[in-house]
Amino acid sequence: MSDNVAFEEINEAKSNLDYIYDEPDPRNYFRELGKLDYAIPDLAKPIFQKLISHLRIRKKDTIHVLDLGCSYGINAALLKYDLSMPELYRHWGNRGLLSATAEEVAARDRAFLSNLDEPANIEMVGLDLAPSATAFARKAGLLDEDIVINLETDPLPEAAREILEPIDLVTSTGCIGYVTEKSFDRLLPAISQGQAPWIGNFVLRLFPFDPIEKLLNEWGYVTEKLEGQTFPQRQFSSAEEREQVLEQLCERGIDPAGKESEGHLLAEFYLSRPANDVAKYPIEQLLSA
Repeated sequence: MSDNVAFEEINEAKSNLDYIYDEPDPRNYFRELGKLDYAIPDLAKPIFQKLISHLRIRKKDTIHVLDLGCSYGINAALLKYDLSMPELYRHWGNRGLLSATAEEVAARDRAFLSNLDEPANIEMVGLDLAPSATAFARKAGLLDEDIVINLETDPLPEAAREILEPIDLVTSTGCIGYVTEKSFDRLLPAISQGQAPWIGNFVLRLFPFDPIEKLLNEWGYVTEKLEGQTFPQRQFSSAEEREQVLEQLCERGIDPAGKESEGHLLAEFYLSRPANDVAKYPIEQLLSA
């Protein structure tokens, strides 16, 4: 069985939430995911912040972050503006927005962000196949740049290489499984033009990371997993999804007892860096500082 077929079969176990993923604004997205206690960006935030702090040691000016599967710029809101998921749920769930247009929501967000404390010295580039979602994130002022493409099927446009050249950190909080080694194979030549960026992926335990890790290794990366920790992504949307996910985990030899069996999809964190960076600061030391 090919890796692509395996990923397709695993994805079939999960509920399809595409219907809320590419709307003109994030109100429905947050309304529906709020019901499922979608929280992984909040759990990823302190880890990404520690990585950014360490990267500032070698680069004193702006840190450039590429967020894979960026959707409406959620990780940008958390990292640039120090917001939290509860704050975003309240912000985009405001009943006063029910009759607003998407343009009005974006304008309100620009005003909201301008009244916050000075944003962190971070530039966020979002990559996603959802044009409406990324367009909103640009209009609202969350993303500095967006690249709309499906790298599973299409090559990276030449125009994107200039945007990606200064990237210091690549992040993802749930797109692995839809994004495979094919996307990284097309992305790595662009993001490795200068100093090789660090790559941090939160990966559902459903999905094998081995094919991506193998490819990264060919590019000189060493991948470490943060051992002994799992991160809840969201609750199961139905009993059927729960049973299908537990079945898939068991088929992969992963015991869900006391973990996914308790009611949430769980992710693990993988950090890929050049070998000399790993030797200098192993992952446990890096994240405990």
